[in-house]
Amino acid sequence: MTITVLVVDDQELLRTAFSSLIDAEDDLAVVGRAGNGRRAVELVAELSPDVVVMDVRMPVMDGIEATRQITAGRDGAPRVLILTTFDLDEYVFEALLAGASGFALKSRPLDELLSAIRTIAAGDALLAPSVTRRLIAHFTGRARAPSKADRRLDELTEREQEVLSLVAHGLSNAELAETLHVSLPTAKTHVSRILTKLGARDRTQLVILAYELGLVTTR
Repeated sequence: MTITVLVVDDQELLRTAFSSLIDAEDDLAVVGRAGNGRRAVELVAELSPDVVVMDVRMPVMDGIEATRQITAGRDGAPRVLILTTFDLDEYVFEALLAGASGFALKSRPLDELLSAIRTIAAGDALLAPSVTRRLIAHFTGRARAPSKADRRLDELTEREQEVLSLVAHGLSNAELAETLHVSLPTAKTHVSRILTKLGARDRTQLVILAYELGLVTTR
């Protein structure tokens, strides 16, 4: 299957470079480009891409608000990959909270962008465990404090809460299976059920939720 991509960046040179790179791949296709967040929201409604490659700092509407509008309350909403200059940019965490599925560094080789697009399109975890922990640890004080009225964890069994905690620490499905002494299909089933119960789109959002709900902390 071809993964359709919308490229959003206020710099035309970067839009062109990213689009050319993506279109050169057999399994990827750029279906649109936008120079600001508002136009990105409009094009998502028109084109229904699988992945939006989103810059953060843009005129008219920034990438965070655009991500929030693109991912909020829509079945089949595209996954958003944030492009950033620094891996601990304060906007990255805000974008993840807004619904982004991960981030990629503009300073890294462009091949890593292709890998990132494929990864989040598949719903897999994009952030390396060390990066995930560092990012969350750096900004955890800015995240919304868990509400005593938030009962979403009650929807999960004890086993599912254990799995969610492990996912939040960056374990892959294979590592989950090994740690829990279960088969790989069983591990995948646990993760799938947690995604459904918590209304999360992918594993990156599970990491955010685990910290928001107080299931795991950085202390």
